[in-house]
Amino acid sequence: MKIAVLSTFYPYRGGIAQFNAALYRAIERKYEVKAFNFSLQYPKAMFPGKTQLVTADDKVDEIPTVRVLNAMNPATYMTTVKRIREFEPDVLVIGYWMPYMAPALGYVAKKMSKHCRVVSIVHNATPHEQGKLDRTLSNYFFNRNSHCIALSSAVNKEIKENYPRVKSKVLLHPVYDHFGNVVDRTEAAEKLNLNPDKKYLLFFGLIRDYKGLDQLLLSMKDLEEDIHLIVAGEVYGSFEQYDEIIKSHQLEDRVHLNLEYISDEMVKYYFSLTSVVVLPYKSGTQSGIIAIAKHFNKPVIATDVGGLSEFIQDETEGMIVPPNNVLELSKGIEKMLNSVHITTIDRPSTYNWDDFVEEMLEFMIEE
Repeated sequence: MKIAVLSTFYPYRGGIAQFNAALYRAIERKYEVKAFNFSLQYPKAMFPGKTQLVTADDKVDEIPTVRVLNAMNPATYMTTVKRIREFEPDVLVIGYWMPYMAPALGYVAKKMSKHCRVVSIVHNATPHEQGKLDRTLSNYFFNRNSHCIALSSAVNKEIKENYPRVKSKVLLHPVYDHFGNVVDRTEAAEKLNLNPDKKYLLFFGLIRDYKGLDQLLLSMKDLEEDIHLIVAGEVYGSFEQYDEIIKSHQLEDRVHLNLEYISDEMVKYYFSLTSVVVLPYKSGTQSGIIAIAKHFNKPVIATDVGGLSEFIQDETEGMIVPPNNVLELSKGIEKMLNSVHITTIDRPSTYNWDDFVEEMLEFMIEE
């Protein structure tokens, strides 16, 4: 079987590119695969971070790709169709995560030859921060798809309610396994220049308003002094509101900031040092951060939004707390830090990348 994958890959960075790299490696273990990539995702003026591309310091999986699709240039949509058709795939897998990409990806999905089955892996059916044209763009994409894989029940529900013609199935986000192994906690603390005698919470990944960092910072004032927080990730937008909370509650000595994109090589140090990973999201669907935490056998505290609760076996893999509730969040953190189950995480086989690929393909051939 020949499988084409169209989405974002190296040299682009971020969670979607990491997901696609792991997916590609799983597919190639059993099938012939070819990756088709963006030549341009966003104009610089539209991108909220520092850069879309990996840097010289990033040690990432350099997936070989055909860089052909420019999201801003409709002429490349046709070229992308042509290049994929030349490969003659039996299946085309499209990675979809935001309405901005809908015209490009929807066009390609519709124009594939009849013998090629198309399935889209949907990270988000609707964006976290919605714009005026998002519904129109989303409609364009989903109305040109027949099969979709949702990475959470929340996303699957949106697809079924809004696009009942589309066949969809939930396959949970597999566990990441490319960040290396757990290192000694003292080594991790030394690498990060932190005191190994403290208890560390970790807020990891892009810092955006819907992820609720403000709620986590406010919860810190109710926690014991030896509980510290590491915030590691690039800021999309302003950090001013978070700075004000840190200063107004005298948290400067207990909140440790690394407001930059964290390279793959450094990920193991943050997760090896931390006791609990915290996702205080105000809204959301699913999270690759949980997939990283599972790899490092770290418990997760997450809010009950979207499909986050699907990924956590309550009080064995972590804990679910109400969103936008600082008191319940702080209580959950205290309980998790004192839990006897804190290192007894049982990862189900559904989080395996090879199983993910096989279940996706089985879904494609079901009639």
